Amino acid sequence: MKNRMKELRQQHGISQERLAAMLGVSRQTVISIEKERYNPSLPLAMQIARCFTTTVENVFILEDDDLQPSHNERT
Repeated sequence: MKNRMKELRQQHGISQERLAAMLGVSRQTVISIEKERYNPSLPLAMQIARCFTTTVENVFILEDDDLQPSHNERT
C-alpha cells in the first residue's frame, strides 16, 4: 500500500515528531509508515487522515497488487 503521508505532513508544516505526538505513537512509527515499511491499523489510519483534514483514501492508496488474494485465500 502506498501513502502520501510525508507529502501531506510537509504541506501542513508538521514535523514527524509533532505528528507522532498528535497520534500518540513514536516518531519511529511515523517514519516506518512514511517509508511504507508498516501499514497502520484502521483506527490509526483514520486518525492520520483527521490530522490532515482529509479522507483515509486520500492518504493511503491501495494498489492492484494489494487486491490479489494470497496463496492461502485462493480456491
